Amino acid sequence: MQIFHRSSNTLSRATIYGAAFAVAFLFWAATEITRSPYVTYAGIARPQPAPFSHQHHVAGLGIDCRYCHTSVETSNFAGIPPTATCMNCHRQIWTGAPMLEPVRESFKTGKSLVWNRVNDLPDFVYFNHSIHINKGVGCNTCHGPVDRMPLMYNYASLQMEWCLDCHRAPEKNLRPRDQVFNMRYEQPTAENPVEFNGQKYIDQLSLGTALKDQYHLRSKQDITSCSTCHR
Repeated sequence: MQIFHRSSNTLSRATIYGAAFAVAFLFWAATEITRSPYVTYAGIARPQPAPFSHQHHVAGLGIDCRYCHTSVETSNFAGIPPTATCMNCHRQIWTGAPMLEPVRESFKTGKSLVWNRVNDLPDFVYFNHSIHINKGVGCNTCHGPVDRMPLMYNYASLQMEWCLDCHRAPEKNLRPRDQVFNMRYEQPTAENPVEFNGQKYIDQLSLGTALKDQYHLRSKQDITSCSTCHR
């Protein structure tokens, strides 16, 4: 005696396949959400106590990154400039601008401005600015076209897969140390060669390989090891 109708087999198969597709879809959706600007804030400017424009200060006035970020070459932290650094100029120009009132108030009271960190890594990630700069990684490689940002935003996701993409093949992003702070640096081409150690390079792979040897980068196995960033 047949207990279940013949269509039960078809219904069972459809249910199993449907559940499998549903799980796969949910996994895909979760992956896309974790990579989206909603989670990474990539491309999204965060509110700040004063609307500081890198575009104005870097591209417009030609101020070098290191004037404000004084420890970027020697420390793991780039450094947030004290209010006194801002007031070196703003005691003389834009002295009454309403948008700069928080800066003037901070300088007068000695209470630091609380800036919202834009490129903010989790506490379990170790990152050292000085190592990357001294190995020839340019500011805009990670931070993007900062000199064109009226308000600062995350250029990249800063997720592990993004970091590993560079650590697996660092030569594709290396540049001569004297070009690290050049925001308009272009990788070498036949029309625009880059000179290093008296030799001209017309492609990034050749230049990056030479720089990798010159700067004594550790092996691929070392710089992709978990303990490199998670200590």
